[in-house]
Amino acid sequence: MSGSVAVAAAAKINLCLHVTGRRADGYHTIDSLMAFVGLADRLVAEAAPDGQLTLAVEGPFGRLLGPTGEDNIVLRAARALARAAGSAAGAKLTLGKFIPVAAGLGGGSADAAATLNALARLWGVPGSLDLRPIALALGADVPVCLAARPAHVTGIGENLGPVAALP
Repeated sequence: MSGSVAVAAAAKINLCLHVTGRRADGYHTIDSLMAFVGLADRLVAEAAPDGQLTLAVEGPFGRLLGPTGEDNIVLRAARALARAAGSAAGAKLTLGKFIPVAAGLGGGSADAAATLNALARLWGVPGSLDLRPIALALGADVPVCLAARPAHVTGIGENLGPVAALP
């Protein structure tokens, strides 16, 4: 493990969203068409030989996130991938926050997905490790952000279907 990996975390929009029910665990089931726009955060993952996971946040909306404590979704995603991959590798993560915070654009979900993708590459995680269950455990919008392409989304966000090309 060496070097660094940079990944864009594109903002997500719901072109249509229908709430179809509510599960016993409180999650709403949906039927949605989701797409991605050019606005994106940027996540850089660098090898950390000491095995530590650290996060620095910068960019115009970085200060609005508040402290980057252990409950930050980027660090939660990194720890979840390390557990699933059985890795003790560390990483220095830098998040450039360009998606407005709490704007309904899926910025946090996109950041978590970018973290999974970047660290899987940086740490050499085998392609046989399915990142989708890890993504869903982080949040209902994270699986679609992991794919980062337009999708017909159902369930609580775990079912992704293809859509025709969008203009």
